Amino acid sequence: MTLVIYLVGWLILIGGISWALVSLHVSQLHVGIVAVILLGIAVITGATRTRNRDRQ
Repeated sequence: MTLVIYLVGWLILIGGISWALVSLHVSQLHVGIVAVILLGIAVITGATRTRNRDRQ
Protein backbone atom coordinates (compact mmCIF):
# COMPACT_ATOMS: atom_id res chain seq x y z
CA MET A 1 0.00 0.00 0.00
CA THR A 2 2.88 2.36 0.72
CA LEU A 3 4.16 1.92 -2.82
CA VAL A 4 0.76 2.91 -4.22
CA ILE A 5 0.68 6.11 -2.14
CA TYR A 6 4.25 6.89 -3.18
CA LEU A 7 3.43 6.42 -6.88
CA VAL A 8 0.24 8.50 -6.61
CA GLY A 9 2.34 11.36 -5.30
CA TRP A 10 4.73 10.96 -8.21
CA LEU A 11 1.83 10.89 -10.68
CA ILE A 12 0.53 14.17 -9.26
CA LEU A 13 4.02 15.66 -9.63
CA ILE A 14 4.34 14.38 -13.21
CA GLY A 15 0.91 15.79 -14.04
CA GLY A 16 1.87 19.20 -12.68
CA ILE A 17 5.14 19.27 -14.58
CA SER A 18 3.40 18.17 -17.78
CA TRP A 19 0.74 20.84 -17.34
CA ALA A 20 3.43 23.48 -16.85
CA LEU A 21 5.28 22.35 -19.97
CA VAL A 22 2.10 22.41 -22.05
CA SER A 23 1.37 25.92 -20.71
CA LEU A 24 4.84 26.96 -21.88
CA HIS A 25 4.00 25.60 -25.36
CA VAL A 26 6.60 22.84 -25.27
CA SER A 27 5.96 20.23 -27.97
CA GLN A 28 3.91 17.18 -27.00
CA LEU A 29 6.78 14.90 -27.94
CA HIS A 30 9.06 16.52 -25.37
CA VAL A 31 6.32 16.53 -22.72
CA GLY A 32 5.82 12.80 -23.31
CA ILE A 33 9.54 12.09 -23.09
CA VAL A 34 9.82 13.99 -19.80
CA ALA A 35 6.76 12.18 -18.40
CA VAL A 36 8.13 8.74 -19.29
CA ILE A 37 11.53 9.53 -17.77
CA LEU A 38 9.93 10.79 -14.56
CA LEU A 39 7.67 7.75 -14.40
CA GLY A 40 10.71 5.48 -14.70
CA ILE A 41 12.45 7.36 -11.90
CA ALA A 42 9.29 7.08 -9.79
CA VAL A 43 9.08 3.31 -10.21
CA ILE A 44 12.77 2.79 -9.44
CA THR A 45 12.82 5.02 -6.36
CA GLY A 46 9.46 3.72 -5.16
CA ALA A 47 10.61 0.11 -5.39
CA THR A 48 13.87 0.79 -3.56
CA ARG A 49 12.35 2.92 -0.80
CA THR A 50 9.32 0.78 -0.03
CA ARG A 51 10.71 -2.75 -0.42
CA ASN A 52 10.67 -5.02 2.60
CA ARG A 53 14.05 -5.28 4.18
CA ASP A 54 15.36 -8.70 5.19
CA ARG A 55 15.10 -9.10 8.93
CA GLN A 56 17.87 -10.86 10.80
